[in-house]
Amino acid sequence: MDMGTSNQGFGATWDLSGLEHIRFFKQAVIDNSKSIDDRRKLGQFSTPYKLAEEIVSFGVNLLSTDKISFFEPCIGSGAFYSALLSIAGNNRIQSATGIEIDREYFECAKDIWSDTGINLLNADFVSTKPDRQYNLLITNPPYVRHHYLSQEAKISLSDAVKKEAGITLSGLAGLYCHFIMLAHKWLAPNAISGWLIPSEFMDVNYGKAVKDYLLNHVHLLKIHRYDPKNVMFSDALVSSCVVWFKNEIIDCDYDVEFTFGGTHEQPQRKKLLKKSDLVKERKWTRFPEKECRKNDNNSNKITLGNFFEIKRGLVTGDNDFFIMSREKISELGLDMSFFKPVLPSPRYLKTDCVHSDSKGMPQLDPQYFLLDCELPESEIEQNHPAIWRYLQSGIEKTSGKYLCRSRKKWYWQEQRPVTYFLCSYMGRCKSGGSPVRFILNLSNAIVTNSYFMLYPKEQLKKAIANNQNVVFKIWEILKNINTDNIEEEGRIYGGGLRKIEPNELSKVPCGDLISLS
Repeated sequence: MDMGTSNQGFGATWDLSGLEHIRFFKQAVIDNSKSIDDRRKLGQFSTPYKLAEEIVSFGVNLLSTDKISFFEPCIGSGAFYSALLSIAGNNRIQSATGIEIDREYFECAKDIWSDTGINLLNADFVSTKPDRQYNLLITNPPYVRHHYLSQEAKISLSDAVKKEAGITLSGLAGLYCHFIMLAHKWLAPNAISGWLIPSEFMDVNYGKAVKDYLLNHVHLLKIHRYDPKNVMFSDALVSSCVVWFKNEIIDCDYDVEFTFGGTHEQPQRKKLLKKSDLVKERKWTRFPEKECRKNDNNSNKITLGNFFEIKRGLVTGDNDFFIMSREKISELGLDMSFFKPVLPSPRYLKTDCVHSDSKGMPQLDPQYFLLDCELPESEIEQNHPAIWRYLQSGIEKTSGKYLCRSRKKWYWQEQRPVTYFLCSYMGRCKSGGSPVRFILNLSNAIVTNSYFMLYPKEQLKKAIANNQNVVFKIWEILKNINTDNIEEEGRIYGGGLRKIEPNELSKVPCGDLISLS
């Protein structure tokens, strides 16, 4: 359905403040009727009106025409459309289309906005074909993380993106990445697009394809990143940005504006970056605060990856079932020979040096242990009845969990050798401190995936074998790694939470270790 200029709805006069009040109230009712887990699975994080107003105001000013044809692939209750009506005025809007897959949000938008002239579709944007092209797209796409997408959905989305945009997205890409690519066919030549999305795409591996699209398939204009300490969405701890681009290809080099904090019009910091520099830089969140690195491939740097193999701790499948205190093991009458010591999560570990008793047990109170039984069920039932009874108590719930049911035996655990060197990979900086902790483990305890395990490579192994005191020197060097270097390789989330992945930690410079190897 093409609304066009003949539709009289856009020429009417509306009580926009009244409609916005109704929209806000109805949206709140729908939001509150859904559990936060359900909304996360569907990526439903509604845009606050003031934020929508700021974004739309900037986007309208980017247009080179007074005539607006507006499209939103996931309109929700219509916060952006409400802001557009208020800012642009009825006479500038020639047509508008909004798609919403969720029936409740669709009915909400329909009740409020159908008389204003917008074409509303209760459909899946991914499989909807455009009736026409539009010159303004502004949206907050669903923030559905990859692990909430089925394998079938990932394959279907990937195939669609490859066919329509010629770009291959990683299986780790969130749904919003697919939306950006699949919306391209809805854009008229020189159309303006504004996407309110998580800023993590600027740092992670799966974001490479998105950056390729922004640099080579359209004209990237601006990225405004909101201060992660000021969470944009009360129900989602995500660091947000707005990506602006124009549907045109520029062959020559050009400037892209990066802004941070505050608003689009009044940011705290801003910087112009050359497209040619952005092509070379892995971490875009370093802008606008920092300069572009001239050599970003780390080929001439000595990094942690030169000295350590970095792995996540083991994933149990159900910590509450498989990890228990010594007291609980005794209470249940379970055989301690089937348990190995495990450290508590970093938030509960109050020391950075875990000492050991004569048996290799960590000197911590309380102590925790992982049930690690590799025997077949028949042997457990016959020879270890207490362990058998406990495992039977987990059949209904634990054995059906994703990781457990994918194992050969649901109760078999991953195996991780003990290591001296551990790292907590997530945290908030306090008083200039590091967002991560390097922990020296002198016990035989293993750790779960709330830690990284740093396994020394050959040169450090030899140094430790020759002199056990070297482990303390290594630990001191790790603790004194420049915080800025860690932050540069990691990423930041809403509320100031910082995180680093194993491959990112491996790129952190640490030349001081050369003296020990």
